[in-house]
Amino acid sequence: MRPVPPATPLRRAPVQRRSAERLTRILDACADLLDEVGYDALSTRAVAARAGVPIGSLYRFFGNKRAMADALAQRNLERYAERVTERLKAAADGDWRAAVDAVFDEYLLMKRTAPGFSLVDFGNQIPLGVRRTEPNHRVADRLVTLLSGRLGREPDDDLRRVFLIAVETADTLVQLAFRVDPQGDEKIIAETRELLCAYLGRVLD
Repeated sequence: MRPVPPATPLRRAPVQRRSAERLTRILDACADLLDEVGYDALSTRAVAARAGVPIGSLYRFFGNKRAMADALAQRNLERYAERVTERLKAAADGDWRAAVDAVFDEYLLMKRTAPGFSLVDFGNQIPLGVRRTEPNHRVADRLVTLLSGRLGREPDDDLRRVFLIAVETADTLVQLAFRVDPQGDEKIIAETRELLCAYLGRVLD
């Protein structure tokens, strides 16, 4: 099971600081508007207006709103990895349950608080007609990279498969929890955590 390469939705990567700041404003505006109007009603023109940039500047980075949402999903994954890394500093090496709690808690926190995350997350929720599998592969690959050393395990195909199954399971059940309750049904979340620990315990204990 080979790692999935990162998506590259940008037409042109920012080089200068001002260009990078403009890209940040565009993605921030995209996230805010997703919460306000949803994906179907989202438009590149509205994002450019909210970000305070000319529409031509937006099109230098993105060809359409799909590419813009893809870039937001990629940024979400980078920020998620940073938050998990910070949480793991307080967890002892080898304590996989504390690591799983950090991974799961930060995902729930972003689900509840990060603008646009409820619709885009890491790329799974954007409507495509056919659901892609790559986003969860990328999440699993990133978690293997972050956790394998702490767990004393090699980042091999077996561990990648285990993490992919855990990520796919958590994704499906967390989506259910947030359909039942906009803030996430606590009983479903608790059972998801228990299920993950039982599954991972067979491999990591």
